[in-house]
Amino acid sequence: MRISLLGASIDALGMEETVERVAVFIKDGRPRRVITLNPEFLYRAQSAGELLDLVKRADLVTPDGEGIVWACRMAGRPVPERVTGIDLMLRLVEKAAAEGWRVYLLGAAPGVAEEAAERLGRLYPGLRVAGCRHGYFQEDEGHKVAEEISKAKPDLLFAALGAPKQEKWIDSHLEKSGATVAIGVGGSLDVLAGRVRRAPGWVRRLRLEWLYRLLSNPSRWRRQLVLPLFAWLVVKEYKLKRVRF
Repeated sequence: MRISLLGASIDALGMEETVERVAVFIKDGRPRRVITLNPEFLYRAQSAGELLDLVKRADLVTPDGEGIVWACRMAGRPVPERVTGIDLMLRLVEKAAAEGWRVYLLGAAPGVAEEAAERLGRLYPGLRVAGCRHGYFQEDEGHKVAEEISKAKPDLLFAALGAPKQEKWIDSHLEKSGATVAIGVGGSLDVLAGRVRRAPGWVRRLRLEWLYRLLSNPSRWRRQLVLPLFAWLVVKEYKLKRVRF
């Protein structure tokens, strides 16, 4: 089931249901786009129609982060749980190792994708990493990168180019890349390679991962300003408009 939030359609699926949906996509064989939608992306999309169009064209949209889960609840259209890019990636890699799917890692600085692939291979024996490539390329090189990926014939393509660059690249080059399913995963490769530390499990359970990121990297404060703006937008749209004076 899909729900609507601020003009975007979000799939009201839990993690396991999302993984099974991707498995169906891979079995079907047609190219599919997956977007893990967070508050920052959706807030920016309110004034950038091309970003909202990207979400509308996606075949699967997950609620990435507690902010989206909260907003869906405020709108009276709850979703089962958050399905973040890195958590979905890990579950899909686990599934890929069991099913024999070919995985391609794209993004981050030179060497990071390879380090992430090595660690994933240790965590999930039997994982077939079809290829890796760093994300340091110019926009006009996107077509060439897609051609390079197509030679690896991946079932799953994880693009860690940062939002919205990764979503735009996938939208433009998915068919050329030859991948069956492509997902933007932000900074996940840096975390998996050990270059960036993720919030401890207890912090994530308390739903304070955003605060941990801010304290670990204070330069993020400008990006974090989007969160109260997003919250106010949700309250205005779904609560204040219902109040009768």
